[in-house]
Amino acid sequence: MVAWQDGPRDSPKPAREAHVGRFEIKARDGRARVGALSTAHGIVTTPTLLPVINPNLRTIEPREMWDRYGIEMLITNSYIIWKHEGLRSHALEHGVHDLLNYPGAIMTDSGTFQAYVYGDVEVGVEEIVAFQRDIGVDVATMLDVFTRPDMTRDEVHAAVIETAERAEASITTAGDTMLNGPVQGGLHPDLRRLSAQAMGEHGFSVHPIGGIVPVMEQQRYADLARIMLASMPELPPQRPVHMFGCGHPMLFPMLIALGADLFDSAAYALFARDGRMLTPTGTVHLRDLNDWPLLMPCIAHVTPEEVRKMDKDRQMEMLSRFNLEVTLAELATCRQAVHDGRIWELVERRSHAHPALREAFLWITTSPARGTAPIPAAEHLLMNDRAAASDTSPDRGGWESAWDWVIEAQNTPGRGALRWAGEDTFVRPTVVASRRRLHRSWRPATSEGTVLILHGAPGPWRDRAGAHVARARASNPSLEVLVLSPIGLVPWSLEDLQPFAHVEGPEWLWRRPLDHAWVRRELARLHLDGRPFCSVDLRSDSVAEAFDAALKEAGLEARAEAEDDRIAEAEIALRRTQAVEKSMLDLHLERSTATNFVGAATFVMSSTGRIRNVKDGEGRHILSPRLGDGGLSLTDEGARVLHALGLPPAHAPATLTVVEDAVPFVGAGRNVMHGFILEASPSLRPGTPCLVLGPDGALIAHGVAQCTQQEATSMEKGIAVRVRGGLVPSS
Repeated sequence: MVAWQDGPRDSPKPAREAHVGRFEIKARDGRARVGALSTAHGIVTTPTLLPVINPNLRTIEPREMWDRYGIEMLITNSYIIWKHEGLRSHALEHGVHDLLNYPGAIMTDSGTFQAYVYGDVEVGVEEIVAFQRDIGVDVATMLDVFTRPDMTRDEVHAAVIETAERAEASITTAGDTMLNGPVQGGLHPDLRRLSAQAMGEHGFSVHPIGGIVPVMEQQRYADLARIMLASMPELPPQRPVHMFGCGHPMLFPMLIALGADLFDSAAYALFARDGRMLTPTGTVHLRDLNDWPLLMPCIAHVTPEEVRKMDKDRQMEMLSRFNLEVTLAELATCRQAVHDGRIWELVERRSHAHPALREAFLWITTSPARGTAPIPAAEHLLMNDRAAASDTSPDRGGWESAWDWVIEAQNTPGRGALRWAGEDTFVRPTVVASRRRLHRSWRPATSEGTVLILHGAPGPWRDRAGAHVARARASNPSLEVLVLSPIGLVPWSLEDLQPFAHVEGPEWLWRRPLDHAWVRRELARLHLDGRPFCSVDLRSDSVAEAFDAALKEAGLEARAEAEDDRIAEAEIALRRTQAVEKSMLDLHLERSTATNFVGAATFVMSSTGRIRNVKDGEGRHILSPRLGDGGLSLTDEGARVLHALGLPPAHAPATLTVVEDAVPFVGAGRNVMHGFILEASPSLRPGTPCLVLGPDGALIAHGVAQCTQQEATSMEKGIAVRVRGGLVPSS
């Protein structure tokens, strides 16, 4: 983490011995995660950069990286130390931390990259791992076989198999030392998957994605994205993923959004040697600058002209510091974006920095396997058509499942407003995940009836049209009311749901004319195929008259008169429908079950007319709507009622079962921690309400899941469920 500190910092406290090698997720935004990797020399916050240190040539001293910049982990090359007699003797006698004068965690490479550059190395597979173990590194690296883009498929396959065959001997030799298990496979997605699966079966601590340096050097960023999506879903989620040799800040947001945790590079020094400067939007050259592209601490007191006049060594040091500071700042920006739930917004912005990066972004978000944009979006629909016409790869299903892997980890509903940024907004994973959840979970109450679509203005729609909807439903009980948001049609009961009701953008986003062909497709996605529909423009001078005109055109009854007793009944019915249909989405219930759960509900209302509490027909407080995102919070009583229904897993809320030893703690309200979980249901997603069960199936607590099913049963450290209520009486 960036410290910008002068003077010495205290040495790190070692992680608890039992926790060394474990990885914990502290915050997440889809697959992007802020984590903590426990090592014998401190806990490393991720995503982070491991600056490459050449033991023979130190542009910035490792001790200064710790003291001044707060860098918690660095990487050096064990093969260079092994070959150099003086370095080797010092490291074996005093340890690599003393050799580098660095108190934080140290990772070492094995010589694989030297084999790529020079053709071969002189050290054996077990010998180099044993050497790394003996000099006291925190994370060692096995000697894998580098795969280049120009290698034949057979050569790449042989390298993948050879690397996998070296795994077990390397792990045995490493002993208690954490070990990197690199994933190779060149540009072949099936071989990347094969490598990830094979390496994931062994007890590695970290998985680097190897063989990507030549891909990045050739600016083949779409290929880099393909490598990530082929590899990441196959790797154990409890292990950090390291992008071997990647250090340009321009690439960080995209790779972090796809799950990368660690980066290493000597680019901060190598680029400085040539007078080049790294920025989050590309590379600039000192000779071309009249002013600084970013004002970092190291150059705040000088001008580009003054730096150009410095001697070569001093100039290189100055630019190296600039490059390092920019890199650390961009990683801090990425971490904050994860905390804020806005990493994909950052990916969108950075994608415009370079044509090859933009190509990668569009490939990720507009492949035909990912579906079309939620509203007619010319750029993306055109891209889809072109891709569908040109892509003849038999491996298309692999990409589709990889995209599903990204989508399934998204929080729904998400956090905060959805900030419009052009057509890219409509293919953000949070938007795709929200639409998928709606289309998968929501079903209409009746099999027939007219659909009324409200459009033309932003929310809050209940203020603009709530009274008119109640009066229209009072006279037409089977009327299905939908709202057209910028990201698609949404049922009236979900009119306050994030992100549909939380879009920040120009007003014309809501004023787009209704495209009847697209409306038909949207209705089909909402299981309203073939229904007649009419519409009301909420910009009308008289919304009341617009309602009556639309109803008349559809052959329906006009809105009920203000004094009609049916209106109060319709308002209660609408509130119950809202509770039912939000339960369908948030609690994974079928409509019949949700209706039974909510029953003849009564409501506690706020002074602004919003529902505060939902009580079922027996007066039990079962639900509390969340005003911030339009979702539902399950209460203790609601959890008990749901569990008592004995629902089949396919149509029940997400569940998680803990070991017997955890029951007293979780039952008393403590969070569910990874490492104490027996099983989890497939519907478990970050942000979803979750019932926590003991080994005997008894309900002991409920809360909000922080992980996917696979993470729940794989992770060994961190919070799996934030418990909202413990349900085991204290003895």
